[in-house]
Amino acid sequence: MADEYDLVVIGAGPGGYTAAIRAAQLKMKVACVEKRAGKALGGTCLNVGCIPSKALLDSSEHYEAALHKLARHGVKVSGVQLDLPTMLARKDKVVKELTGGVAFLFKKYGVTPVYGAAKLLKGNAVEVAGEDGKTTTLKAKNVLLATGSESVELPFLKYDGKHVVSSTEALNFSPVPKHLIVVGGGYIGLELGSVWKRLGAKVTVVEFLPRILAISDGEVAAEVFKLLKQQGMEFHLETKVTGAAIKGDTVTVTAQAKDGKELKFEGDRVLVAVGRRPFTAGLGLDEAGVTYDPKTRQIPVDESFRTNVPGVYAIGDLIAGPMLAHKASEEGVVFAERLAGMKPHINYDAIPSVIYIWPEVASVGKTEEQVKETGKPYKVGRFKFAATGRAKAMDEQDGFVKVIADEKTDRVLGVHILGPRASDLIAECVTVMEYHGSAEDIARCTHGHPTLSEAVGEAARMAYAGMPLNS
Repeated sequence: MADEYDLVVIGAGPGGYTAAIRAAQLKMKVACVEKRAGKALGGTCLNVGCIPSKALLDSSEHYEAALHKLARHGVKVSGVQLDLPTMLARKDKVVKELTGGVAFLFKKYGVTPVYGAAKLLKGNAVEVAGEDGKTTTLKAKNVLLATGSESVELPFLKYDGKHVVSSTEALNFSPVPKHLIVVGGGYIGLELGSVWKRLGAKVTVVEFLPRILAISDGEVAAEVFKLLKQQGMEFHLETKVTGAAIKGDTVTVTAQAKDGKELKFEGDRVLVAVGRRPFTAGLGLDEAGVTYDPKTRQIPVDESFRTNVPGVYAIGDLIAGPMLAHKASEEGVVFAERLAGMKPHINYDAIPSVIYIWPEVASVGKTEEQVKETGKPYKVGRFKFAATGRAKAMDEQDGFVKVIADEKTDRVLGVHILGPRASDLIAECVTVMEYHGSAEDIARCTHGHPTLSEAVGEAARMAYAGMPLNS
């Protein structure tokens, strides 16, 4: 007889494990199925995405600082050496601790982990094929699909796991590549490119579009482009990659420039980072009758995350919206609480995004380009970090804060930050936007002095009053 649950979650990533834990807290009997080898919970984010990449970004920032920045602070360091095995081992330790933390929370709240590949059956049953070849059937009142996404592979640039790789393999290069060719100028390519550039690789980014960071605010993307070029990254925009040939340990990437000129790039590693798509392979959507877009693989859902099949739900990267871990987590919480009869909500206009290059990029709300498309009058306030005491003291003066507000109501429409610790600074703006606040609201909040947050206040003051105090 099949095991019976109130909820079976397929996928133990940020959306899935959060939904499972919250549902268990609300007294539901919950099982969560995960197919990752080694019984590792946490999904792509914790295992081969957000967490390990940020661990390497932080470690490589320390190495970069020791080589090039500490001397300006009067700290003389000689004989700096890279210990890549230790750096990679530290990254793995961080991952292990956090994935272990999810397992601890499952045990604490009574979520049953089930390891194996899940397939959705009709009648809200889930078949799980374990690594040992045994099959288990789980019966549930409700099933939540939270299988996340996978890297997009180009048909003419197939992954081989060593020379041509996805972001997963790019977390474990050893030794440091001599020349890393990054196909795609989005946040994944720029983050991992930054890691290996700091550690000594030559990095060349080849992007099909006329700009990097295509969905970011244009003004911010242009400044990022300038700063990354100053850091030594090479860029080829409006360039279409057409193929690659591997000979020994050398990869020759062929491409075509906008003017039709044929280009060749020779390197020892190629990172293909052209986007991600929902992971649905083997999930049994067709057999179970779940509707999805055959082109994008996205599953349409209503505001309570219901699919067209009663009792089957979907969240995270499987549905519309940005493919962000925190978006999936919030959806997991809202899903579980609505299932329990509560009435929470998600404001999709107030979901922040962060790019962990240096300086960091963080944003919430609409870009200036998106606001222009609405045709509504708006105003913009900008303030450079170089004009703040804290940024000068830190010797981190690159970047600015940009606040976009409705011209008539002063309501904040979007905030875009390029600068030190932008990832932390954006939270204030998310809160203000969640409560439909104005640029004046941000400006009239007292910001500690000297802090980086003063730049946020000054940009907001610029938006609502037309002039800052300190520039």
